[in-house]
Amino acid sequence: MVPPEPAQVTHSAVLFAASLLVTVALAGLLRPQLKFVWHCFLRPLRASDQKARLDKFYKGQADIYDKTRAGLLRGRGTMLSLCASHLRSMRVSQPKKRLVWVDIGGGTGHNIELMDKYFPISSFDAVYIIDLCEPLLEVARKRVAAKGWKNVTVLCQDANQFTLPEWKDGKDPKGSVGFITMSYSLSMIPNYYTLLDRIDHILSPQDGLLGVVDFYTAGKQPSLHEKAIGGVSKECGWLSRWFWQIWFDFDHVSLSPARRAYLEYKFGTVKSYNGRNRFILPFIVRIPYYIWLGRPRVYDVTRACHAFEVEGGNLIGNCSPTMSQQSAKETVPPLEIGEPAMTVKAPTSDAPAIIDITPPLSSFHYHANKLWRLPYYEQPVHKEFRTFIYSFTWEDPFEDMKYLNLTKEDSMFVITSAGDNALHYAIEAQPKRIHCVDMNPCQGHLLELKLAALQTLSYDDFFALFGTGRHPHFRALLDSQLAPHLSSSAYQFWRLNDDAFSSAFYLRGYSGWALRLARVVFSIAGVTKYVEQLCDSDTLEEQEKIWQTKLRPVLLNPVVVALLRNPVFCWNALGVPLNQRQMILEEGSFYDFICNTFDPLTSTYLFKTGNYFYLLALLGYYTPASCPNYLTRQGFEVLKANSGAALDAFRLHTDSIVNVLRGLSRWSLTRALIMDHLDWFSPGSKDVEDEVDQFFRVLAPGGMVFWRSASRKPWYNDVFAKAGFEVTPVAVRDGSGAIDRVNMYASCWRAVKRS
Repeated sequence: MVPPEPAQVTHSAVLFAASLLVTVALAGLLRPQLKFVWHCFLRPLRASDQKARLDKFYKGQADIYDKTRAGLLRGRGTMLSLCASHLRSMRVSQPKKRLVWVDIGGGTGHNIELMDKYFPISSFDAVYIIDLCEPLLEVARKRVAAKGWKNVTVLCQDANQFTLPEWKDGKDPKGSVGFITMSYSLSMIPNYYTLLDRIDHILSPQDGLLGVVDFYTAGKQPSLHEKAIGGVSKECGWLSRWFWQIWFDFDHVSLSPARRAYLEYKFGTVKSYNGRNRFILPFIVRIPYYIWLGRPRVYDVTRACHAFEVEGGNLIGNCSPTMSQQSAKETVPPLEIGEPAMTVKAPTSDAPAIIDITPPLSSFHYHANKLWRLPYYEQPVHKEFRTFIYSFTWEDPFEDMKYLNLTKEDSMFVITSAGDNALHYAIEAQPKRIHCVDMNPCQGHLLELKLAALQTLSYDDFFALFGTGRHPHFRALLDSQLAPHLSSSAYQFWRLNDDAFSSAFYLRGYSGWALRLARVVFSIAGVTKYVEQLCDSDTLEEQEKIWQTKLRPVLLNPVVVALLRNPVFCWNALGVPLNQRQMILEEGSFYDFICNTFDPLTSTYLFKTGNYFYLLALLGYYTPASCPNYLTRQGFEVLKANSGAALDAFRLHTDSIVNVLRGLSRWSLTRALIMDHLDWFSPGSKDVEDEVDQFFRVLAPGGMVFWRSASRKPWYNDVFAKAGFEVTPVAVRDGSGAIDRVNMYASCWRAVKRS
């Protein structure tokens, strides 16, 4: 055998040494992960009780616990940020009240350090970390000492029986704690009924807040309660439920749905979010987790009842599962928290409609500081709306104000849409009530967001969101400022769509497709620069010239017109239903309708300063010089004045128009604007007769209903006249000029209820 050359020996030795060094280095880098795998999956675990099991399980990994759980235990920062925003909001009314925080299952004290970023620990009068595992608490003690927190106490106690040092002389601790959190601990505590009952006892009934983040599983049959508080993305498939419950059970972690169900039964839901942890294999391994905030169910009964009522103490029709059509004369009692059932009947000619519902014991009215959104049960029809159809309102409120004669004593009924016009009416007249109605819950989510932003944000942040449609820190604003003023359902929607303002908000929703198409057409035709010039024109003459010579030939060419008349595109991009499309075709061609819409506009309204509708359609954003009234600084200040007093008029309903009308008392409205809503019905529809009859019942004598139509004389005018209204035209398009800044409708009508 020939011995290796010296160079070969040296080379092999270097390779071996390098490999050894890499192995050692990797072992050092991966040491936390290797310890985690050993203690969690490989090391035998036998113990006589819960404390011994926890001590043995965590003893060898306590020092690397936080480092190895960062990716696994998601949502802790979001939960604490949400809690911090709600605590700040609640402490506005009681700034000097003592605030005690108990972190149950707090372990290493990670939550305390994390919370300090959102709500200074020095702001708490006392903070207690409760845990049964001594190795983890030792890490917490070192952390507290290093940070110098004098108001933080670490206690090794059973969560079901813990006592605080301040509970002396056998005094009942009922209602003595203002804030309690549990991060991935509820699923680890065997006797969770006792724990949650104890929390309910010690949590302050006036302003107590409970925050939970944990793993979970859930079935596909949501309860009435889940339909009431919103359960977006909560369902878990059968394989996911089976796998994760068995997997976590090996570590004595229970993902049974019962824990979360009892939590939501025992406390009123403030916020609820269902997420999926994708940190291992993003497209395969998706561990379900939830973030939940709640309050004691006895919280503020007066405000809670107020959310369900309108003028005269009558229940609004917002719970559409079982609309009873029986005739009855019962009046509606105020809805009490915890009341197990309420039977309500349909109206007689003088009584409001009442609905058979069974409110869940864990009610759904703890959701916001401002009770704008009325509670509703999620129904299959709601799930058909994946997002909002309209990101902006396509009606001219300036023309409306000429005929509405609004005062502060008026009560209005409007279709929600994007909420722009309702906000306009609030600025100009501040009526005492504005009922905003839409079957699409996402339209309500959008208006809720605007109301919350008006309540909390600066003008610059507000305009960035809804003027330019871009805000780089929307997610941070959502959790830290907007959340306390949003219902749980609205928060879930915007949390799942937190990228909505990352680029161009107004290109989202179904209406955004029309704006996208316009951009594509302009780009292909090479006229994008002329679009910008038109929107920057200083005179009507300049604007008209650009339209006639550069843009009209592009927009009114046969290909674009054919697309605009296509029924699928009409609905999905323009929001024009089949019946309304048919009304257009019965009075002429689509080409004539489009010409009569667009041609008068450029010679009548300057887009740069006077027609924000088409400025948005062409550019995809508003400017400070051309925007809805609520986006002007003056309008913003009016709505924000006196702690948002003008916003108190809003009531947001998620139901059909006729159902909401049935829930209103006789003569409780003075003005109603229903846009082009009735164009959606087939001629002779019984539903239209029912709706008009309800308008006649709820409107006071002299009250008015306004509508727009794609027809110059819609068929349902006769239905209003037959019901007892005096019907007159406000404006009818004849091709000679624009009837308003949109000019998209052929007519506008007013019906006045005869005395």
